[in-house]
Amino acid sequence: MKTKKPYYALVLGLAAALGLAACGSAPTDSTTTQTAGFKACMVSDEGGFDDQSFNQSGMEGLQRAKDELGVDIVGVESSSDADFQPNIDSLIQQNCNLIIGVGFVIAPALTEAAQANPDVQFAIIDSSFQSADGQTVELENGKPLSFNTAEASYLAGYVAAGTTKTGTVATYGGVAIPTVQIFMEGFAQGVAKYNADHGTNVQVLGWDPANPDAGSFTGDFTDTAKGQQLTQQFLSQGADIILPVAGPVGQGTLAALQDSGSTTSAAIWVDADGYNTTEFGSYMLTSVIKEIGNAVYDTVEQSANGKFTNEPYVGTLENGGVSIADFHDWDANVSADLKKEVEEIKQQIIDGTLDVSTAYDPS
Repeated sequence: MKTKKPYYALVLGLAAALGLAACGSAPTDSTTTQTAGFKACMVSDEGGFDDQSFNQSGMEGLQRAKDELGVDIVGVESSSDADFQPNIDSLIQQNCNLIIGVGFVIAPALTEAAQANPDVQFAIIDSSFQSADGQTVELENGKPLSFNTAEASYLAGYVAAGTTKTGTVATYGGVAIPTVQIFMEGFAQGVAKYNADHGTNVQVLGWDPANPDAGSFTGDFTDTAKGQQLTQQFLSQGADIILPVAGPVGQGTLAALQDSGSTTSAAIWVDADGYNTTEFGSYMLTSVIKEIGNAVYDTVEQSANGKFTNEPYVGTLENGGVSIADFHDWDANVSADLKKEVEEIKQQIIDGTLDVSTAYDPS
């Protein structure tokens, strides 16, 4: 087992100032003299800042802004949907200049707060700003930070199909929302592409592009036991590579793989490089990465220097906002020919000759 890299200590409560590091497009050489006294704040979704996934990545970007720009930061964790509104209100009361919400589910609460506080700048990760009935809302003081993860998931699906020993792979989600379904759809499309290129018939459990309503979901982003049970079911059906899109629930997949004793079964992590953020690096084929930390850092830098805009950011393969991680311990299991094919497909997606659009793409 690989030892998990040390993380930071969380300071819980209404003024939990914390975070870590991240990257993306290189920050511009702008003066940071305006950052003195600037307060950048973040509220998590129910996964918390130690989810080894996208909440953690967001906080890493916020911490980088503190370290490199000298801004003040505050982080507040949510345990459930009921925490969103009071957590956002607490950040407003603390005179935050910029408030960043993490996740699709927080969108209505964050949108309401942004509408009520036009002098405060807001950003949201993995969603547009939305009304209570789910309609997209454009705000002068609200910047969406989204990621076209279908592109990177497509590459991961292709790798999985080219690496499986059983001819069966699987995926599942936490909750059936677009930012989860886009991973699953891209993954399945990548498997289908491999089958078309190689005349194979690799099967995907847990997601059928022709019948997305039948997809496999645990129902939340916190119950690791559900992830473990569902993974055990997939393993019993012959799957040997599994993509959990469920935040901390994915830890259940890693536990199930360890319990199985298999040396030929692996997981594909999402949002962050799971090889680095979890204790189960030896079970990590690759990860579908969203450079959330970079997007957060750049947004804080722009806001602190008076250059905030509401123009949506969409991370893609072309701009480096999404990618797949190295194969790390599994590198020898991925053939040179497969690696070459993946690079060729990546370039085709970037130059537009290969379309991997889905119904869940960020707009």
